[in-house]
Amino acid sequence: MTENTLPTRKPVRPFFSSGPCAKPPGWSPDKLATESLGRSHRAKIGKARLGYCIDLIREVLEVPATHRIGIVPGSDTGAVEMAMWTMLGALPLTTLAWESFGEGWVTDAAKQLKLDPTVIRADYGELPDLSQVDWSNDVIFTWNGTTSGVRVPNGDWIAAEREGLCIADATSAVFAQDIAWDKVDVLTFSWQKVLGGEGAHGVLILGPRAVERLETYTPAWPLPKVFRLMSKGALAEGVFKGETINTPSMLAVEDAIFALEWAKSVGGLEGMKARANANAAALDAIVRERNWLGHLASDPASRSNTSVCLTVDGADADFIKKFAGLLEEHHAAYDIAGYRDAPPGLRIWCGATVDTADIEALGPWFDWAWATLQSQ
Repeated sequence: MTENTLPTRKPVRPFFSSGPCAKPPGWSPDKLATESLGRSHRAKIGKARLGYCIDLIREVLEVPATHRIGIVPGSDTGAVEMAMWTMLGALPLTTLAWESFGEGWVTDAAKQLKLDPTVIRADYGELPDLSQVDWSNDVIFTWNGTTSGVRVPNGDWIAAEREGLCIADATSAVFAQDIAWDKVDVLTFSWQKVLGGEGAHGVLILGPRAVERLETYTPAWPLPKVFRLMSKGALAEGVFKGETINTPSMLAVEDAIFALEWAKSVGGLEGMKARANANAAALDAIVRERNWLGHLASDPASRSNTSVCLTVDGADADFIKKFAGLLEEHHAAYDIAGYRDAPPGLRIWCGATVDTADIEALGPWFDWAWATLQSQ
């Protein structure tokens, strides 16, 4: 194949964005249930569909009965902020940061809540020394660093006997990686990542210790209405039964239900993890066959199987923009440039809603774009 010869095979679904991510295979708008649209979310049908969505999340994600699940505003960001603003301040705080979203929680804790956190950092592509974490503190971290492709390998490093709360932003880890539910007090995610759902809504999962914190601690700062999980001195239990704090998009809820029902159809959590692992393995094969490609996360043990970040030999931000632009122009791959704050490179979503055959089809297109730009 010469540099001007286009590959003959394209990904059938060239959607590789790391959020919002590819819709589930077979998705189309006409397949969504619409009976709840145009109805109040507080009507019987609205409550039923919101409750059903929560039940599906519990079933597919295998969330234990000890943990409450709520649909909240503001996507994953809103869910994390809700946990921070309602629970932090009772104990010292440790924040872990090895990519942009972790740094965002550092900024909010330090500059907005004025908590003076202990910060444990690592560069993009690396994982910090988890043994440094003091579990007498509350601890916030990203389970899977979406913008660096680095994840925690498991929950073994989290203390079983801990004084502080374990707060995990797991938005690009859930449905693709094992979560140690006995170690997690607060977990957040959004539908738009591994489920391929729509944005705007987040999911907040609270373990018993997080509920105890809410019931026994009142933060010093005022709480906006959309963050309030307590009502008249008690936990607002309705939030965890589908009675959302503010008005949700029932269309987004129906879209999430479609994704969760699809997840059940492919084998639930185990099936979803298997699909993500197969996609990551297919991409890794492409990387190993090309000496100009590499993994930003050099250690396979902490390398993501969803948001896989790649290095491109000698590439700067302009080269990556042109590289991604060529593939988008030919409808071979959309949205594969790395995150703006990360080192210049590519980022390929390998979550379960992507088909492995579409990952495999990327190799020749990478070669074509590389050769085309090298000749210019």
